[in-house]
Amino acid sequence: MNEKTLLKDLELIAFDLETSGKYPLGFEICEMAAVKWKNGKVIDQYEALVKPSKAMSEEVIKIHGISNEMVASAPAIQDVIKDFRAFVQDGVMLAHHAPFDMGFLAWEFERAGFEALENPVLCSSLLSRQLIRESPNHRLVTLAKTLNVSPGNSHRALDDAKTCLQVGLECVRRFGEDKTLEELVRYQGQDLRWKLFSIQELQEKDVGRLLSRAILDQSDVLMTYEGGSRPGRERRVTPLGIVRGPERDFLAAYDHDGDQEKRYYLSRIQAVRFPL
Repeated sequence: MNEKTLLKDLELIAFDLETSGKYPLGFEICEMAAVKWKNGKVIDQYEALVKPSKAMSEEVIKIHGISNEMVASAPAIQDVIKDFRAFVQDGVMLAHHAPFDMGFLAWEFERAGFEALENPVLCSSLLSRQLIRESPNHRLVTLAKTLNVSPGNSHRALDDAKTCLQVGLECVRRFGEDKTLEELVRYQGQDLRWKLFSIQELQEKDVGRLLSRAILDQSDVLMTYEGGSRPGRERRVTPLGIVRGPERDFLAAYDHDGDQEKRYYLSRIQAVRFPL
């Protein structure tokens, strides 16, 4: 789709994921859904539960209400990711807090051998902060209330995708339907491109490759970091996930010396090795 396309002519695809935790690589998708809108109406939708490779914690189950029993007979991500990509690949995708969902999807697309999608992604959270300023906050359920939209079953992928679509369409209406996708992306403030979320690109370097391996194997590493309270000294951490995006990439890890979860900017990680 050309970025000079007028907003009124977009094929807009609102999507949402539910996951087994906060970070890509360390956690997995457990539900995915998307709603396709074109020519003023919803024309199709996609919904699938996904079985993670590891059981989900009670803490995360309380957030989205998807139990391990509910996904016990669901397909694995490799069995549904091709269909999901086919559903979304020709449209302009929209999500609430889009970088979160893009991080998980980019990794799964790469693992399945797909090239990065070309179209930029719209974020209803970023847009609503500028265009729906009367809302007391910009959580999806609050925006739904502000716009008199039913949020349905909040924190379930299909209902959240439907709510996201309504918020996004209101943002488009307020911005101006006769403006272009390029203008809206610029106004959004972040140009969300899929290549910015690539994990394989990180794995081309030693640090990224070793951290990815540690996350997938649930292993500790000894890491040298140039910042924090112990600059230049090795620290033992358990990597939990890698978050990429248009601002700064970081590693989420449990720091054994500080006995807490921390964020470490990837650009400041000097070395990584596995304990002997």
